[in-house]
Formats: sequence, C-alpha cells, structure tokens
Amino acid sequence: MTAPSATPDPTARSTVRSLVASQIREVANAGMGDPDILAFWFGEPDEVTPGYIRDTGIAAIAAGETFYTQNFGIPELRGALASYLSRLHRPLSADRIAVTASGMSALMLTAQALVSPGDRVVCVTPLWPNLTEIPKILGAEVVRVALRFDRGGWTLDVARLLDALTPGTCAVVINSPNNPTGWTLRADEQRTILDHCRKHGIWIVADDVYERLYYAGAEGRAHAANCAPSFLDIATADDRLVSTNSFSKAWLMTGWRLGWIVAPPALMADLGKLIEYNTSCSPVFVQRAGVVAIERGEPTVAHTVSRFRKARDELTLALSRVPRVETALPAGAMYAFFRVQGVTDSLAFCKQLVREAKLGLAPGSAFGPEGEGFVRWCFAATEDRLAEGIARLSRFLQRG
Repeated sequence: MTAPSATPDPTARSTVRSLVASQIREVANAGMGDPDILAFWFGEPDEVTPGYIRDTGIAAIAAGETFYTQNFGIPELRGALASYLSRLHRPLSADRIAVTASGMSALMLTAQALVSPGDRVVCVTPLWPNLTEIPKILGAEVVRVALRFDRGGWTLDVARLLDALTPGTCAVVINSPNNPTGWTLRADEQRTILDHCRKHGIWIVADDVYERLYYAGAEGRAHAANCAPSFLDIATADDRLVSTNSFSKAWLMTGWRLGWIVAPPALMADLGKLIEYNTSCSPVFVQRAGVVAIERGEPTVAHTVSRFRKARDELTLALSRVPRVETALPAGAMYAFFRVQGVTDSLAFCKQLVREAKLGLAPGSAFGPEGEGFVRWCFAATEDRLAEGIARLSRFLQRG
C-alpha cells in the first residue's frame, strides 16, 4: 500500500517566513504595560492630533460620510495636496496624486506597481526596516548602500551609490530625511542621482514622510515653508520618480492612517487598480480631516518643527556629555541615532535598558547591520521626559 502523503504545514510562503520581524516591537513588547518605563522606541509624536482636525473628522462622520469613495481620493483632498506640493516644490497637478490609507500603504502600492520577482532594488541604509522588507515580500533582491558616520554626522558616498545603480537595476529607495539617522540628501546630490537614474532607466522611490521635519534651513530655495530638498524640486512629470508621503508626522496624525503618492501620469491608471485591490479607498471622514490639515495646518507644522528642533538640540547636547556615547546633530526627522562604545548587540542592550533602567529605546540593528552598535531615540517628547531619560541612560552606563 502507498503511504499517505504528509499534510503540508499550514504556514506562509517561504519568502514571508524569511522576513525579519521588527526588533523595535520586540523591545517594546518587553516593556509595554509597565508604567515606570520611559518609552522613546516608536517614531510617533507625543501630542494628540489638533482639535480642528479631529473636529472635522467627527463632523464628517456625523454627516453620514461613511461610504466608499474614489480610489484616488476625494477631489477636495487631491486638489489641496496639489496646491500644497506646488507651493513647496514646483507646479504639480492633482491627477498625479493618489490618496492612500497610510504612508505605509503608499510604499507597498508603489512597490507592487514597480517591482517584480528577481528585480534588483538598491536601498540607502541604515533604514526603517519596512522599506527593505517590502521588496523582499515581492521577491526582489535588496542591495544595501550604507551611510558613513563620524562626529560630523551621517554622509552618503554618492559615487558608491552610483556604482551600485547598475544598468538593469529596477529602483533605488531613498528616505530623506532619514529614519533612523536624520541624514538628509543635499540638492546637488539629488541632481546627480536623478541624472544617473534617467540615463539607466532606474526608478527613484522617495520616502518623503519627514520632509517638513527639517532643521538645516531652506538652502536658498524660494518657498517660505521650511522643507528638506526633494526630488520633486527637480524632476519632470515624466521622470521615473515616485514620491510617497504621510500625514502622520508633521500634522500629528499617526493613528489616522492617511498618506499619498505622487507619480508620473503613465503610472496612475495602474496605481488605481492596485488601490482597488488593496484598500479600495481611504475613509471619507479621514480624508476630510486631511483637507483641513493641509489647508489650515501650517501653524501646526511650524509648532511641531520648532518643538522638535529644540528637543533635538537639547537631547544631542546632553548625549554628547554621556560617557561612551558618540552622537551628531541630525539634519532632519525626529531621531537621535547614536553609537554606544562597547555595545556589539544593540538588541540585547536595549532589552537590558528596559529591564534595569526602565528606559525604552530602539536597537540600531533593527535598521540593518549598518546600525549595529547604535541606538535610536525618538525625541518627539517633552523636555522633562527627555531629561529624565538622559539621567537613566547615564546612570546605567556609569554602572557598566
């Protein structure tokens, strides 16, 4: 008799099983629920969404706006975003904008539109792990090009990046300002990268979620609003550039899950299909809140940037005085990414911090091997909390 075949295990496909689980979440799970923990592990502002934004969402629900809407977003939000981006960068039409159910969704939709199994995708690292794992979900090969760290801060060897962007490369993924380092591409570097990618037909996927959290000045640009240099400043509508963004950080809307994509006109119809097959649309009441955030939110953005700049300056100065810590002033985003001398396993180090110092930070290894030995601290917090966190870190390091 033939033996019955073994029943396969009810598991996900091998590509998914091989994905790296979030080490940030692993550290947080070790301390969440403990009221004595000072947590700086997640990248989230500590202030609630402003009342005028919340009230708009509530009013839309009260008015019965709870039905499906257009795949690309309501016209009012697409129009508001087009006006906003045209003020920040260069003229941009609403028909190049797709509203998405979060910045994370924008990144996944972009990858689904561009990346095929076996494709080569280059990422500038260290990097928020979602950005390196998304191409792997789709079967792509991810090539990492590491930033360099010294007392002057984080820098990119542009020549090394261009060497990695060989003919046949599908895309380069650049998050600037960067999570976790705060590194920010200069305008001249963007021009060099864009010219190279044009020559070889390589897509640029720009994660611009932190573009308004920029502290180094406007670099002589004409617009009044403070904003990091962007590929949208220099690219044409037909360039192979996709910019993804989110309401989460600058407008204090992490829980609303609202983002957007700017893409070439030729890509929009296919993005529409993918939105339909992923989320269909973003909730109308969330989009109404997004409209008022864009139209009335510049004071909120200015408040957030001013507050974070002060926190960045104070935290960086305090860290520079802690024994064994090497740090530099980040140009953008909301994180200090610093090296701790003697730490070779940042995950174990951060778990020990949770247990013994009641301090919650993110391990540098969560952002790739280039981050090992480093720790990320989200400085979107009050002065008192940051000061107490520094005190706990100092006491812990002095013990060891």
